[in-house]
Amino acid sequence: MSAVRGIALTWLGHATFKVTSADGKQLLIDPWVAGNPKTPESEKNIERLDIMLCTHGHFDHIGDAVAIAKATRPTVVGIVELCAWMERKGVSNTSPMNKGGSQRIGDITITMVHADHSCGITEDDGSIVYGGEAVGFVITFENGFRLYHAGDTAVFGDMKIIGDLYRPDLALLPIGDHYVMSPREAALAARLLGVSAVVPMHYGTFPALTGTPAALRAESPDLEVIELQPGQTLT
Repeated sequence: MSAVRGIALTWLGHATFKVTSADGKQLLIDPWVAGNPKTPESEKNIERLDIMLCTHGHFDHIGDAVAIAKATRPTVVGIVELCAWMERKGVSNTSPMNKGGSQRIGDITITMVHADHSCGITEDDGSIVYGGEAVGFVITFENGFRLYHAGDTAVFGDMKIIGDLYRPDLALLPIGDHYVMSPREAALAARLLGVSAVVPMHYGTFPALTGTPAALRAESPDLEVIELQPGQTLT
């Protein structure tokens, strides 16, 4: 693909990404690092953070959200109900929003889009509480680069609307199957979005997540599949 124009994108395993903008802003998407078996030990300590984005409330996406938010005090972005839950846990500086809306944090614009997935937050006692709907994000950086993190999702026809409206330069798509899209559905998602390059995510963490980047390439030979290793940075 063309250069990511000053954006440094680091995959921390599963659906967790650390992003450094061209102006040095630090973002963390779906913060699950301490218990994430794919996150390298060198990446488990998040020392500085400006923005935290949470796509939904499953443990493998917000497992460390409260602890990291309290330690680094970023602006925390999520759907209204998820932000309210985090506030009840003592997190300050949340910036809740809902699907279809955008907000600007400094020079970065964050748009919340649909995802087709369940969302329940497991409390310490094992009970599950409603965490709002699952979402994805389109992040427009200071230099105009647009990154789409799909969150956990099935493929859905309105991904074409996301492509038409926001024209992402790079898509982060789940491919693991069972709980999310398989490579077959992810290939269709890429076509609906109109992207030429994809970073696959949410695969290989658990035995049920059997989808692979190789299978995605086989489904869509013309698609550039950027296969990062946990801890590897795309610059």
